[in-house]
Amino acid sequence: MGEDVKVKAEEIAREHPNVYLEPTKETLDFFRKEGIAYELDKIRHDLDRFRVHFDVWTSEQALRDAGKVDTALEILERNGYTYEQDGALWFRTTDFGDDKDRVLRKQDGSLTYLVPDIAYHNDKCERGFDKLVDFFGADHHGYIPRLKASMAAMGNDPDKLDVDIIQMVRLVRNGEEVKMSKRLGNAWTIMDLVDLVGVDAARYIFSSRALDSHLDFDLDLAVAQSNENPVYYAQYAHARICSILKAAQSENYPTVQSYEGLVHEKEIDLLKTLAQYPNVIEQTARTRQVHKISHYIQNLASKFHSFYSACKVNDPSNPELSAQRLGLLQATRIVLADALSLIGVSAPESM
Repeated sequence: MGEDVKVKAEEIAREHPNVYLEPTKETLDFFRKEGIAYELDKIRHDLDRFRVHFDVWTSEQALRDAGKVDTALEILERNGYTYEQDGALWFRTTDFGDDKDRVLRKQDGSLTYLVPDIAYHNDKCERGFDKLVDFFGADHHGYIPRLKASMAAMGNDPDKLDVDIIQMVRLVRNGEEVKMSKRLGNAWTIMDLVDLVGVDAARYIFSSRALDSHLDFDLDLAVAQSNENPVYYAQYAHARICSILKAAQSENYPTVQSYEGLVHEKEIDLLKTLAQYPNVIEQTARTRQVHKISHYIQNLASKFHSFYSACKVNDPSNPELSAQRLGLLQATRIVLADALSLIGVSAPESM
């Protein structure tokens, strides 16, 4: 038994002494309800700390209580896509290109996990969503055809459903894979990782790799304060710009009327990179390939550092050019902060 389960059991025992001692239906229903609420609260807390927020939470039990699971079975039967065989109820997914038919209700009367999934996707369509996006582990790739088949069988458009496949993450320390968890003893939780490297580093590194690519998460690199650490490199660029802009506030530079003085090669490179940002946002939104944002941030930070190494910004002897270069840095700061916010990473003003 996990330590968290013991803690919850002790809490219930204190709140309800000498109650729910017998394994009756009432007792089992009580513990089921308490257990679900407890686990959901933990999930919500962890996701909130990891800066992930959902507008609506839908439970399988709520779908069952609302009769949506039974309704889904009735629709499939009414549409002629089910049949009885060997005491089980089968779904004719082969009618939709699946390699074999799938069981909906087993011989013992229990439903397979496909049935509530069918009900949930149908509920989403009934609520008017024109795009559904699921995220599956790589070992669930074969589940996609039967899920799309169920949408078609329910009278919904299967093309509304997009499924992104997520590959495994391997934690690495000192060049070796890390397997043990402080809390569970057999796996790492996201909070284990956050406790070790912080939310910013965890989010940035996860978002820097395409979902369908394996990721070796280097724990040592994630906490290193060096340019080799991608999140440090990006955040340091933003903090450095903030420091430059702050230092220039004491100078009485003129208001910029034009930016015609920005003709240096490094200035042009930085301007071109800034101009790419809207297109990167569009591509990311269309393809859901969030790593495009992280790659852009790294590129922009690199172009800034190159520019700053080659061009003097805060130069009172050349106020007009200084004002233009400061304007370029302000634009860079704004884009860096915005891009970081899109992947849920902070943009510190000092480091």
